[in-house]
Amino acid sequence: MEIVYEDNHIIVVNKWAGEIVQGDKTGDKPLVEDVREYIKEKYNKPGNVFCGVVHRIDRPVSGLVIFARTSKALERLNRMLREGDIHKTYWALVEGHPDKREDLLENYLVSNGNINKTFITDKNNPSAKLSKLKYKVIGRGDRYSLLEINLLTGRKHQIRAMLSGMGHPIKGDLKYGAKRSNRDGGISLQARRIEFVHPVSKQPIVLTAPPLPEFNIAPHKE
Repeated sequence: MEIVYEDNHIIVVNKWAGEIVQGDKTGDKPLVEDVREYIKEKYNKPGNVFCGVVHRIDRPVSGLVIFARTSKALERLNRMLREGDIHKTYWALVEGHPDKREDLLENYLVSNGNINKTFITDKNNPSAKLSKLKYKVIGRGDRYSLLEINLLTGRKHQIRAMLSGMGHPIKGDLKYGAKRSNRDGGISLQARRIEFVHPVSKQPIVLTAPPLPEFNIAPHKE
């Protein structure tokens, strides 16, 4: 477990592809339990240890995840998340080369929980939710492009569905149309940077995860 930030109120962990943040029907041990055990051991805490999940990222995705060590921090961070005051920047390696170097994508999305997949749909669909993201091409190889992505809404599988919808699925993301899987079973999407105001000290926090090795491609040129 790689901890990138820690104090008395929050812990931020760099999650590896394949880990789950919270428990699910698989029964696999979630990252929140690893964090709870770490707190218990490091600080010699008796009994049950509080560790609150502020947000999640998909199992095949890597990158930064915030956990709260106190109920006060969890409540404040949850409110900040709802109000859009926690800013996450993602990097994604996608198949092909987008026509535009940067763009704003807007789609109506609907999720099917039975198959755990999100689809682009018509705005007249009563279950559809308007979803927005901005992307910028920051690297380019022979077959792939490296994108920096800023979410303007927070929908399930939003980045994966919307990039696939524009014809450039994320490398390794078979569920959303990638040609082949990655060796580790993950996808080439990383929660790269996170910015927020500390829920207690009110100091600005900016944290960055080390980039995935596969992101080492040539910078994009005009």
